[in-house]
Amino acid sequence: MSRTQGRAGAHPRRWLALFIVLAATFMDQLDVTIVNVALPDIQRDVGAGYSIGQWVVGGYALAFALLLVTGGRLGDIAGHRKVFLVGVAGFTLASALAGLARSGEMMVAARSLQGAFAALMVPQALSVIQVMFPVRERVKAMGLFGVVIPVAAVMGPLAGALLTAGPGWRWIFWVNVPLGVLALAGAARVLPESRSDRPLRLDLGGVLLLGLASVALMFPLVQGRELGWPAWSLWSMAGSVPLFALFGLHQRRRGDDSPLVPPALLANRSFAAGSVLLMLVFSGVTAYFLVLVWGFQIAHGWSPLRMALTGLGWTVGLGVTANLAVKHGPRMGRRLVGGGLGLMGAGMSALVLVIRQQGSTTAPWQVFACLAVAGLGMGLLVPILVDLVLAEVPAADAGAGSGVANATIQLGGAAGVAIIGALFFGLAGTGAPDPPVWVEAAWRSLGYVPAVFFAALLLVPLLPRRTRSGEPPAVDR
Repeated sequence: MSRTQGRAGAHPRRWLALFIVLAATFMDQLDVTIVNVALPDIQRDVGAGYSIGQWVVGGYALAFALLLVTGGRLGDIAGHRKVFLVGVAGFTLASALAGLARSGEMMVAARSLQGAFAALMVPQALSVIQVMFPVRERVKAMGLFGVVIPVAAVMGPLAGALLTAGPGWRWIFWVNVPLGVLALAGAARVLPESRSDRPLRLDLGGVLLLGLASVALMFPLVQGRELGWPAWSLWSMAGSVPLFALFGLHQRRRGDDSPLVPPALLANRSFAAGSVLLMLVFSGVTAYFLVLVWGFQIAHGWSPLRMALTGLGWTVGLGVTANLAVKHGPRMGRRLVGGGLGLMGAGMSALVLVIRQQGSTTAPWQVFACLAVAGLGMGLLVPILVDLVLAEVPAADAGAGSGVANATIQLGGAAGVAIIGALFFGLAGTGAPDPPVWVEAAWRSLGYVPAVFFAALLLVPLLPRRTRSGEPPAVDR
């Protein structure tokens, strides 16, 4: 629960406030995808290798995932408005630094800062909706919030392609500066302050353990191949397992003393299975487009705009079926997720076969068609998946569960980038692109994506049958 400093009930400027927080959320979602088609130009201009290129994409997602739950908890403790303002200001500054980057290391640092400040910014947007809107309007507000993600997914690659071909790739970051300044000024004037009714403390031990475990797993996944898989990289990945276990034990021992992850969530079978499913699904969703960029944009000279338009197949498919999920999710949630994963696996399997058979002559329309099939599946599950995973979580833990679910999505995305990069460059090498070799590496490494979708399909029977009909989605905390 939260309390607002000011008049109780519906806030008179709640829709303006919603527009402001949605603009900030749009910036975050845009930055998840806008970099992909510009990555070859970024690597060339800053003199970065392919592992640095992976960190440009994965570093943002990893920082976001590590701090998302913490960001929500800081809002509960210090005030959602205050933390939102800090997040927007930091995100804007980090965007400016990314545009000024002159080395791969500076770019990775700036992108990681973007992800970290986005983790402070995004959870407060959902909390603001919870605080400012009466129950009868919350579903509409959350529906608008849900529209931001697919719209940003569509505009990201296109905006990245147009800006890269026009004023240059640095503008994909600098465009955030005026947007951030406007969001900061508007939020300072419109948003009320709110925080949790309960006295809370930040679980610093949990933050440290979760961060150590994630870095111990992710760093060698990205850097290990380039360094020849030294012994320390293998020990680091193995060591992440007891660190994750120690984090779980630490959360259980804290009990009700402000843990990052309430122990009841760890014991909830459907939530645990759903979290693994989320990680698998989004590790594939985040990773597939990078393989296409490496295999066709870099190796075969497809322009950024051509690559972006080809990638729209996924979004077109998603747009066709998303309304079905919204309409029927409360009654058919588990069946829709199962059918969606089946279509996603089929579409990506078809893409693997097409690239294997056509090789360097693969046409954009063939890639578009396969992605459209996968997108049809994604549309059946993405609007309802988090709500379905949370359906059997006690109401008192729904906020924390939502934060953990979203952090799992981001961690899965970062892991997918690292794994698919290791597979691709393990097959293609890191020398100058050899088009036939790189296309073969593309279809072989792309096999990871349908594999994780079909693996996620095995977990569907452990999910609840339906979402919480009529209830607004939980707030990230």
